[in-house]
Amino acid sequence: MSGRVVPALLLSLCLTVASVQSQGSSQDAFIIQYLERRLAQMEERLNQCEQNTVTFTQKTYDLSSELRSYLSSLSVLRSEVKSQVDSVSVRVDRMERELEYLENKIPTQTDIEMEEALLEQQIKAAELDQIKKKAKIKVENDCNTALSQIKSLKIVKKAGDTYGSWFKDPSDQSAKVYLLSGIRNDTLLEYVSLQSFTERTITPPAKVVQLPAEWQGTGHVVFSGFLYYHKADTPNQILKVDLVNGTVVDSTLLPGAGRLPVYSLNPNTYLDLAVDELGLWVIHADPEYGGNLVITKLDKGTLAVDYTWDTQCKSRDAEGAFLICGTLYVVYNTRYGGRSTIQCLYDIHDSIHSDESPVMFFPKRYTSHSSIHYHPGEKQLYAWDDGYQTIYKVETRRNDRVVAE
Repeated sequence: MSGRVVPALLLSLCLTVASVQSQGSSQDAFIIQYLERRLAQMEERLNQCEQNTVTFTQKTYDLSSELRSYLSSLSVLRSEVKSQVDSVSVRVDRMERELEYLENKIPTQTDIEMEEALLEQQIKAAELDQIKKKAKIKVENDCNTALSQIKSLKIVKKAGDTYGSWFKDPSDQSAKVYLLSGIRNDTLLEYVSLQSFTERTITPPAKVVQLPAEWQGTGHVVFSGFLYYHKADTPNQILKVDLVNGTVVDSTLLPGAGRLPVYSLNPNTYLDLAVDELGLWVIHADPEYGGNLVITKLDKGTLAVDYTWDTQCKSRDAEGAFLICGTLYVVYNTRYGGRSTIQCLYDIHDSIHSDESPVMFFPKRYTSHSSIHYHPGEKQLYAWDDGYQTIYKVETRRNDRVVAE
């Protein structure tokens, strides 16, 4: 009995030991696997940390480089600002000196009042001088003639182009006739008389005067042996040419003229010269005055401006104009040609008013004038009518209302 128990105990003990050993081996393997996983995780974290450290180091380096660049730019900007501040400081100093200088130069209130009084005296003197010039035109020439009607016409000849100008010298008893055909040329034809002009066979022939420069438009005149005309390719230059030798004696630029055709129905004429009992005139249109006509009295010797008047007469639908005793008479028509009428006038003496004067008609005939020139001695108009040289006889009346200022 005892022999069977001992082996059984030994067998049980061995089984117990084997079981314990088996359990310990399983736990060790689990622990080892756990530790391996933890080590792998730690290694992965260490690698990530190393990568983050490299990235942070690179960013820090880049930031440091950028900061160094900003600092360099800031240094340059600081130098520029310092330079500008220095410059402003110099300018402020200079301005202070200039202000101090101006303060010393600024006149007192008494000086200002004296200068204003002197300026007012000068303005009054200038106005008085202009009034004297205007009155002088009236006093030196006892002109009290006004247009009553255009009585009759005579077609003298058809010569030259559609546009042109012809006239006599109204300053003396000369019978010579002058003709300028076209709207631009450098020659003038001089005839010894109206009869020689009308004859088919001219004996002696017409004298051809070669001019020193081309003329433009149809607003020319001969006065006291000199031709006055608008020089071509210039807006407002007037030449005075001696017809004896064909040389320029004088010239002038008419202020404010030449920007608009003087008459809308004659678009090639920008300056229209005229002669009446008072002397030499020039007519032009002023765009700053609504396109109205402006008349200027010229000194025939020096071409200096004596006086200028702005009129209420329109250049629109006008074909020509002339002056009689300082009164401007504007001739109107239609673009297709019709019966010419005088619908507007302007009197420098302010004794004749356009709204008080009836419309005056030219003799019944369809016309289209490119130039109209008044001869005060003959009381006739020399007109260029679509290539026909025409003379109109005018009837005048005494204007007793002209009174010198």
